[in-house]
Amino acid sequence: MRIVLSGGGTGGHIYPALAIGKQVMEEEPGSSILYIGSPKGLESRIVPAQGISFEAVEITGFKRKLSYDNVRTVMRFLKGVSRSKQLLRDFRPDVVVGTGGYVCGPVLYAAAKLGIPTLIHEQNAVAGLTNQFLSRYADSVAVSFEEALPQFRKSRSAVYTGNPCATNVVRADKDQGFAHLGIPSGSRIVLLVGGSRGAKAINDVMVDMAPLIGRLPDVHFVFVTGESYYEQTTSRIREILPQQMPATQQMPATLQVLPYLHHMPEVLAASSLVVGRSGASSLAEITALGIPSILIPSPNVTNNHQEANARTLADAGAAEMIAERDLNGALLFERITRIMNQSDIQSQMGTAALSLGMPNSAAMIVSELRRIIAM
Repeated sequence: MRIVLSGGGTGGHIYPALAIGKQVMEEEPGSSILYIGSPKGLESRIVPAQGISFEAVEITGFKRKLSYDNVRTVMRFLKGVSRSKQLLRDFRPDVVVGTGGYVCGPVLYAAAKLGIPTLIHEQNAVAGLTNQFLSRYADSVAVSFEEALPQFRKSRSAVYTGNPCATNVVRADKDQGFAHLGIPSGSRIVLLVGGSRGAKAINDVMVDMAPLIGRLPDVHFVFVTGESYYEQTTSRIREILPQQMPATQQMPATLQVLPYLHHMPEVLAASSLVVGRSGASSLAEITALGIPSILIPSPNVTNNHQEANARTLADAGAAEMIAERDLNGALLFERITRIMNQSDIQSQMGTAALSLGMPNSAAMIVSELRRIIAM
């Protein structure tokens, strides 16, 4: 299979595309992959590091109000379509996949105009503007949340596949997660993470909650701050911790504060409870593993889609949701304590999460690609 992947701007668009590419290579080892992204997006660094061919197309998004910038955006879009057509003619793909972000616009539009089979993947419960626009041209739309299907009624085909990031994480070895953290296998872990770049609101609540963790002495807490917040957050935690700690001990034995987790799938697999944002890829991973969660949706995203994502899990009993405006250390620790001290609640939430998980998502999407190629 010759496949073009396109998705950019955030990891939430990039990693699902890479998961689809990985599944294609596993099922058809002789396949060829080209990734088309933005020269300034994260994909320009992440994709080449994976050994995948990368080409760039210049594009920006539309402003939500009348602006001269939108005229420039139209011109960039048209140039992007022309550039994309040339790249597609040169590569000659069997299929083109878009996973969201502005760069998908010219790439998928060009593919449709050239008669190349196309599929778009929508990660969130509330569809993004680019995918809504592209759905009228795509041969198939795959969605992560079943609730998103009605938003694509006018598309040629819409299928519920889940998020392909789920497929990667179910293969993770949780014993390696314990080993990476340097703690005994079987330890109970509460993982707090604000995303790959961190989130100030979640880091602030880590600081507020740090003096309380001694009340759960058999639970190991892992705080992942994001690299840009790490020094400030660790300094604040050290200042606020009880003064009776030994001078030589900078952090409680049951607390690790880390800037980044390079083995996130393994640590996730080892975790008993996850506290964090409700990006689509993260939710796909925790449901595939059946992990209870406390979700704090980011209020700073388009269409408030993280709250819609979180409500899907909360309504199913798989998660608890706390609005960022209500968040504080005492409230969060109370929720964590209730879940960790009541095995029946933890079990029920885990079972509900697992019922939402779709660990075969990547394979389902590749099967759909074969279907539209054969049309």
